[in-house]
Amino acid sequence: MLNGLWLSFFIVAAVAALGQWLVGGNAGVFAAMVESLFAMAKLSVEVMVLLFGTLTLWLGFLRIAEKAGLVDVLARLLGPLFARLMPDVPRGHPSLGLVTLSFTANGLGLDNAATPIGLKAMKSLQELNPSSTDASNAQILFMVMNASSFVLLPVSIFMYRAQAGATDPALVFLPILLANAISSFSALLAVAFMQRLKLTDPVVLAWFGGAALLLGTFMAVLAGLSATALTALSSLLGNLTLFGLILSFVLMGAIRRVPVYESFIEGAKEGFEVARNLLPYLVAMLCAVGVLRASGALDALLAGIRWCVEGLGWDSRFVDALPTGLVKPFSGSAARAMLIETMQSKGVDSFPALVAATMQGSTETTFYVLAVYFGSVGIQRARHAVGCALFADFVGVVASIGVCYWFFG
Repeated sequence: MLNGLWLSFFIVAAVAALGQWLVGGNAGVFAAMVESLFAMAKLSVEVMVLLFGTLTLWLGFLRIAEKAGLVDVLARLLGPLFARLMPDVPRGHPSLGLVTLSFTANGLGLDNAATPIGLKAMKSLQELNPSSTDASNAQILFMVMNASSFVLLPVSIFMYRAQAGATDPALVFLPILLANAISSFSALLAVAFMQRLKLTDPVVLAWFGGAALLLGTFMAVLAGLSATALTALSSLLGNLTLFGLILSFVLMGAIRRVPVYESFIEGAKEGFEVARNLLPYLVAMLCAVGVLRASGALDALLAGIRWCVEGLGWDSRFVDALPTGLVKPFSGSAARAMLIETMQSKGVDSFPALVAATMQGSTETTFYVLAVYFGSVGIQRARHAVGCALFADFVGVVASIGVCYWFFG
């Protein structure tokens, strides 16, 4: 799927460029496309410079949290909830612990830990699946919630904004938090509707009712603030949360007698390797997006969408952010490239760039997650998994637009 998406970028760009040359008489479009290739390759390396430092730093602190037992504590805390959301899984089955660990790791931003744990959880759930080709209800819930996983701290987006020159990289913290919460809750509701889950169970009500109450109260407080105050609060909470988490990791590690310095170095080495391995993918996608933009194809698509939006009498500033949301279900690297390109072309703190950053933080690579998780156990029929996950992505895009108009409009 990723091969087809990447190839289609170049084919569409070639067709659009030929149209500009043969119909519009613009022979300079080919020079612009070649120039964009080299410019995007250079930008990829510049992004990687920050990636090396940021991933090394963050994964170093996260390794301390892992060794201090923070993930295990959260797993035990969330275990009773997932036991009720997956009624077909026997109480005490090892898969429930793995599922909880996977969600916990995702919430903390431990992507490298979340994926292998998630694959183990999917394999464990397959042991209970009566079919070797059809996804079970428990597997679907696990996959859909993974595809819309709630992330407490979107460090990677802060990192890209910092690389693009943002004076306050954490400015989008609250918008992402709110849009992400709405997207994740919609994913749960979609699966619950399809599987007839009993969301009225006291434990489920306690968890999600409490979360909804907190979120509703929080939004009610935010509703009374001006746009300037909202922006300032988002910045304060984003930076405070980031530093608070780091401090809590270190202090918990010290209390648990974890060798914090050695653990940090161990995790930092992993971060260096992860950043290095990302460079080829970043170059590939940024160059493809750059060619698509230089050919005029992307601008033509956005112009058509903008014409429709303005015809309805709506504000069209969000349209320039849509490429990030449109490609995110297919490819995280392509969406990341779209986000970086939007920040470069429109300005890192422009309204489209802020919306694109929020979309990036509240949607997921649905088809990638589905292919990896279901493919690992030979599942061929996903049933309602794709529809529920794409619904959550759609809600995430719409919520991102609405939240950003609230905060920055």
